[in-house]
Amino acid sequence: MQSPSGVELAGLASLLVAVPAVALLGDSGRKHTGAARRAHLLLAAGGAVATAAALAGVITVLLTTAAPPRMGLGSAVAGGTALGVLMLLVGVAVLPGAAESAAAAVRHLLDGLVIAAAIWFVGWVLLAEPTRLLGDAAPMACPSVLIPAGFAVVSLGLTIVLALHAHRPRLTTVRVAAGVTVVSFAAVAIAGGICQDRDGMVLAGALMLPAGLFVIARAVKVADRPVEVVGDVVERNTAYAVVPMVAMVSALGYHLVRGGDFDLYGFLGAAVEGFALVGRQFLALRDVRRYTLELREREAHFRELAHTDPLTGLANRRGLQRALRAGGDSRVLVGIDLDGFKTVNDMRGHDVGDAVLTEVGERVRRNLLDGDVAARLGGDEFAVLMRGNAEEAMLTAHRLLAVLGEPYEVDGLAVFLSASIGVADSNQLSPADTGELIRDADLALRYAKQRGKNRVERYQARYDELLRRRGTLENELRHAIDRDQLRLVFQPVVALPSMRPVGAEALLRWHHPTLGSVRPDEFIPVAEESGLINRVGAWVLEQACIQLAEWLSRGHDVWVSVNLSPKELHSTDFAGHVAEVLEQHGVPPQRLVLEVTEHAVATDMEELISRLAELRATGVRIALDDFGAGYSSLGQLRTLPVDILKIDRALVAEPESRTGMAAPLVDVVVRMGHRLGLEVLAEGIGTPAQRAAVEEAGCRLGQGSLFGWGVPAEHLEAQLQTLRQGSSRPAPAPRSAPPADAAARSQVVMLGPGMRQLRALLPSDPGFVAPTGESE
Repeated sequence: MQSPSGVELAGLASLLVAVPAVALLGDSGRKHTGAARRAHLLLAAGGAVATAAALAGVITVLLTTAAPPRMGLGSAVAGGTALGVLMLLVGVAVLPGAAESAAAAVRHLLDGLVIAAAIWFVGWVLLAEPTRLLGDAAPMACPSVLIPAGFAVVSLGLTIVLALHAHRPRLTTVRVAAGVTVVSFAAVAIAGGICQDRDGMVLAGALMLPAGLFVIARAVKVADRPVEVVGDVVERNTAYAVVPMVAMVSALGYHLVRGGDFDLYGFLGAAVEGFALVGRQFLALRDVRRYTLELREREAHFRELAHTDPLTGLANRRGLQRALRAGGDSRVLVGIDLDGFKTVNDMRGHDVGDAVLTEVGERVRRNLLDGDVAARLGGDEFAVLMRGNAEEAMLTAHRLLAVLGEPYEVDGLAVFLSASIGVADSNQLSPADTGELIRDADLALRYAKQRGKNRVERYQARYDELLRRRGTLENELRHAIDRDQLRLVFQPVVALPSMRPVGAEALLRWHHPTLGSVRPDEFIPVAEESGLINRVGAWVLEQACIQLAEWLSRGHDVWVSVNLSPKELHSTDFAGHVAEVLEQHGVPPQRLVLEVTEHAVATDMEELISRLAELRATGVRIALDDFGAGYSSLGQLRTLPVDILKIDRALVAEPESRTGMAAPLVDVVVRMGHRLGLEVLAEGIGTPAQRAAVEEAGCRLGQGSLFGWGVPAEHLEAQLQTLRQGSSRPAPAPRSAPPADAAARSQVVMLGPGMRQLRALLPSDPGFVAPTGESE
């Protein structure tokens, strides 16, 4: 055994420094979790194996006297260090930030192998005959050194690939890979130096090994920080494979020009390069194929989303149009619109509204046949495309009408809605006329709305004329005020039994130069739907107050009533506007009566009471028009701030009952109104018999054709002048409250054939008995 040289001792000392670096890697793996822990432990294990193999080789050289070349010892050191480098390479591949998946790690390793094969091939040219650029320094005597040399070039290639394709931030991952590359070259130097007895090479490797491990240990401390994952296939490229191929071809050409042979080592490098490229391209094509399939699935998904309503899961308007374009015979379109849905949103909130719409969609879906397409066109509007004839569609529409009219239970509370349905068939239309079919169904739906809602209507050709007329009316109505086409007529209200005019109801008339006289029941709905009602109503109020002020200035003791639209009543600061008009024209507020129809009671009661209270605060009187024709009950009437109760003409004109009395309910309503402190006015009195029945019931005010139709203001003024007497009928008195001790009992009164039930509260105290001699 010879004494170790200083170089050998320095190499041993340097290798011992690698032990703390391995300990640092092990400690880092112990502190981390998940993928980072696995990668760190692999790096620690690889560093430990490489360090152990190198230390064993150097110590063996120091303790033995074997003459070089030491083939067996060099091969053992080469194998041990190569195993450590392999573990280090795997640790780098699975390090967080290096690749987003195991498949990506394989791609990186193959990319590194492509570069490594090119470097190997160039190295073969440098070492092989006849070029042999390294001369005697080439470790030709130790073929086993080629194993760590191969891993060295692989790690170098992997470092280059990670520098190009690792996830951001790349610097940490590249540092780890660079440290592994340094360790792998250190393994080549140590194995080659031991094999050929070159102390300088051993010392260089011994210095490089701990340096590389310390670089790895320092870098992995931040290797598990969040990274920016870029998984899009289109952002990958293989341009880096061009440079290795150019290098291989150039080196091979130079080698052959110098007279060299293509031996086993050259063939090995070229084969590895070829198989690596083929494998890498196979993975790339697989990725592209998978990415293409994902794009197709996403495209199909988004295309379906573009044709689907997200709330109900039904088709949307685009989906319906797509189904219409698909063609087919005997197509029928059913349009559905919910009646009063806006009130649900306003009073219960949009969450409840969305729940109702979802349930509507589910009910529609459950009542369709295979092949039918249900769609939500927007808001509360739905449609169903059916394959069948119009008769079958009408049956389905009536079934849907019944189903959609059932209560909707939301959060323990019931929501009641009805629906209007329009049906249109495509027997006369071509597949290209999809817009016409939608338009026809919409026309039928709008006609169902205009005819009272909660009904089914089938499209008829005359609806086109109605639509055109409606459009004409809306356009012309916008200019009717400016063109002085509107006027007011006044229908007298008389005191009974004297029949002396005490007031008048202002009625709006429209005479168009080409359309002629347009009925109010035709243009008023148009004004309400188009938003013109506020302007028209303001004009009516202004003109009525002007005329009332003129009559009062001439000494006529009358009052004037003006009809209000529910939209006017709910407009902002309507009460303030009324007060301004009264003040502007000097009209006493009690001389103006504002009439609200009984249908308005079906809306939000709290808001209605609030609006009416604001109006009464200005001093005007409120009349409830058409009482007994629809919705209101005595329970509501007792809370509504109204002063006059106008009995609907349907009650006045009711035929004789089984008791032989004509219009028996007039007597009930009059007594009820007087008991509640209201003035009662009977509308629609057209015959002396009806007048007698109203007078017999105790009604003090009457209105109807028997006393005169609506006439111009000057005609009514002439009538007032003629019938003017010394005494006058005062304006309607404010509503008085019923006696506090008035008992009440509930009673249900049938209104007659076809009429709704009216819930009434009839006092039963002695003060409510008929006067002596009055007919019961």
